[in-house]
Amino acid sequence: MKNQTTVVEFIILGLSNNHHGNIIMSAVLLDVFLLTVTGNLIIVTLHLVDHRLQTPMYFFLRNFAVLEICFTCVITPRFLYSLLTERKSISLPGCFLQLLLVFFLGASMFCHEAVMSFDRYMAICHPLRYGTIMNGRVCFQLVLSCWVMSFLIVVPPTLMVVLLPFCGPNVINHFYCDTDVLLQLSCVDTGHLEVMIFFSTTVILLGTLTVTIVSYGCIISTIMRLPSTTGRKKAFSTCSAHLLVVVILYSSCIFRYLRPGQQGVQDFDKVVSLLYCVVVPLFNPYIYALRNEQMKEALKDACGRISKCLRFS
Repeated sequence: MKNQTTVVEFIILGLSNNHHGNIIMSAVLLDVFLLTVTGNLIIVTLHLVDHRLQTPMYFFLRNFAVLEICFTCVITPRFLYSLLTERKSISLPGCFLQLLLVFFLGASMFCHEAVMSFDRYMAICHPLRYGTIMNGRVCFQLVLSCWVMSFLIVVPPTLMVVLLPFCGPNVINHFYCDTDVLLQLSCVDTGHLEVMIFFSTTVILLGTLTVTIVSYGCIISTIMRLPSTTGRKKAFSTCSAHLLVVVILYSSCIFRYLRPGQQGVQDFDKVVSLLYCVVVPLFNPYIYALRNEQMKEALKDACGRISKCLRFS
């Protein structure tokens, strides 16, 4: 197979060939990237330094924030580089590494979404047993299972894509290395591999979506039984924000990877990809964590301590 591979690099077309449009896009993308990384770094830092946040919910949020930082750094800096320099080529090893990391980290994020929804279900629907069931050992096992499950389901078929021979053409109509594009560029029949990838993607997407829907269904049912109208409104405000992110994330990914009759990546597919690659990672830290009252208090106290240190120094 190596002897058949004549392509030494791929050309990633990106979103547009308009120079001025790319400059505007790069400025917006840089702002989004910085906000995403900053928001997630704040979550990680606050969880490590504030004892009030040493609970299962914030433990999962910290791990999810680390995942989002890694996922964003795999896609956005390379995309920004191509927009600013207009150098669209990427080496085969670079493309394959990006492909593996995107799908491994992406699958882990979906598993973490399911785990966090289950954690909220336990906290709201079974508050008396929550502390006993969701202890430190169980939380660690759940996070570890997310990583292991993602690796076992997603990485083997993705590695098989990496081992395919590529004889040309070498143009990727996307802004990052994606499986369906690479399968079309391969010079061998990839029918069986396409079925494997579709199956693994279905397991990850629909499996975690089922857990999330069932968990939030039970949460909403419990909220409806709350005697306080104010309590119901506050709970629904939080849940609706979470559900909005979940709907955007899953609907865009299901449309992108599970719809039948896909014939390559169209321009609209690249816009949809921006939703789960750029927009959702921006929303997550601010909706899941930084709107939370405990997190706000911890951030306020941390800012107060920093300002005191700066004054005395």
